[in-house]
Amino acid sequence: MNASTHATADAIASVEAHSAHNYHPLPVVVAEAEGAWMTDVEGRRYLDMLAGYSALNFGHGNRRLIDAAKAQLERVTLTSRAFHHDRFAAFCDELAALCGMEMVLPMNTGAEAVETAVKTARKWGYRVKGVPDRRARIVVAANNFHGRTTTIVSFSTDPEARADYGPYTPGFDIVPYGDLAALERALTDDTVAVLLEPIQGEAGVLVPPAGYLAGVRELTRARNVLFIADEIQSGLGRTGKTFACEHEGVVPDMYVLGKALGGGVVPVSAVVSSAAVLGVFKPGEHGSTFGGNPLACAVALEVIAMLRSGEYQQRATELGDHLHHELNLLVGGGAVQAVRGRGLWAGIDIDPSRGTGRQISEQLMERRVLVKDTHGSTIRIAPPLVISKEDLDWGLDQLREVLGD
Repeated sequence: MNASTHATADAIASVEAHSAHNYHPLPVVVAEAEGAWMTDVEGRRYLDMLAGYSALNFGHGNRRLIDAAKAQLERVTLTSRAFHHDRFAAFCDELAALCGMEMVLPMNTGAEAVETAVKTARKWGYRVKGVPDRRARIVVAANNFHGRTTTIVSFSTDPEARADYGPYTPGFDIVPYGDLAALERALTDDTVAVLLEPIQGEAGVLVPPAGYLAGVRELTRARNVLFIADEIQSGLGRTGKTFACEHEGVVPDMYVLGKALGGGVVPVSAVVSSAAVLGVFKPGEHGSTFGGNPLACAVALEVIAMLRSGEYQQRATELGDHLHHELNLLVGGGAVQAVRGRGLWAGIDIDPSRGTGRQISEQLMERRVLVKDTHGSTIRIAPPLVISKEDLDWGLDQLREVLGD
């Protein structure tokens, strides 16, 4: 083993010794990154085809975002919500406008935002809809991934995410994803919300049947139930629209945002809704020390400005069309069983005889392409929206070589 190889082995050994084993990363140790490329501690370059699960939609080290962060670092980074700061009003105003909504409740992580959405829906149900105390129900979809808090895993159907964390939080009804009839049957007078991912990312980039989101919107409106769209992964340009719901012309009652909102620089999340919904909160009833901090607001404001240009949505559309055209050519060749997705986002089901998703990911890593597996023999592709067509094609060439197609 040469000296450079020792750098990777030593770093991984130290992680294994001192970090809880709640992740199983690919054996690459990243030291630098720019755009769609990452460089490891041994100087090897890798094409990032995961983009931090969409947190890095605008690429690594995006100059506009780094400059915004640096400028704010020199001024003030945290006040807590005990005081006002001069970036907060603009952040709330511009994010609300981007979403076509009225009010913003900022948090930090995606899971915090989902928890906030759950609390909001319950409080709205009791204060506005008139559901009797402690009887509020929220309908969710099977195979969902909304985070890993105790409450969120209570309505997960993934044994790996759920096992050994009980007792579980009550108040949730699980229906099959994409099944409008099952959803309609689950709605009762005590239902306060339907919480869905417009595209299920962790499940393998599952796109619901055409008309499903529009049907959910119709059912929830008819039953006076909030439609909450978890756009943490699917939103902010990933699918070729600012929000994945837009592909069906649907506007939910509440957006849950995160990941790309912080540009891969700082964790930023938010719940965005109407004044009639978020107006149920009074001071002291919910909060976060770091939520809406000046540094987060400065970066998020630049993200919002970039999205308003439409450039990134257009790139995701054009490159996404190319990505799916090329991937669909692999279906039926023996190695690829199915391809799903929208925009620059794809789930690829590999024939199990060719290997597990983990094995395919490791083989791609050897060819300097980084992707991530999920659920057995499925791999996900979600490159930064700034990737060039040439780099995307090179990455797809490596996939063909690995699959032998």
